[in-house]
Amino acid sequence: NVFQDANWDDSLQLVYGKNCHLPVELKHKAMWAIKTLNFELTSAGERRLLDLHELEELRMTAYDSASIYKARSKQYHDAKIEKREFKEGEKVLLYNSRLKLFPGKLKSRWSGPFDVIWVFPHGAIEIRNDDSESFKVNGHRLKHYYLGDSIGSFATLDLKDPP
Repeated sequence: NVFQDANWDDSLQLVYGKNCHLPVELKHKAMWAIKTLNFELTSAGERRLLDLHELEELRMTAYDSASIYKARSKQYHDAKIEKREFKEGEKVLLYNSRLKLFPGKLKSRWSGPFDVIWVFPHGAIEIRNDDSESFKVNGHRLKHYYLGDSIGSFATLDLKDPP
């Protein structure tokens, strides 16, 4: 015959791999936590006020650090951006930000070319298409249009089989 042990803790440890915690033990730990609390209202209030001041100081330090980091990141980013200066009579392309409905991966969002009519000091630029009226746009939406070789003129090289 097999000896059967009715010890609940051992069987629980075998099945789940950890000991059983009874509510009596948890109640004992809760009682220990209550005994360690400070029931003097004046000293507890002072300690709480000190903790709040430390928390406020920590928050202000984090805020200052975040603003310093943000300023340095902006300075680094702005140094990498090339400045675009437009002059009257130049050709520019306009970025079409409203082209949203299934544009396709290869569809260009730049339209134009447009002629620069007037450059305002605050960054706005007045442009005109060949067959439309002039309108103002933000200078960040424009880029220079460089005339290159026409699409029709290209050279071909016929490859022959080796002899």
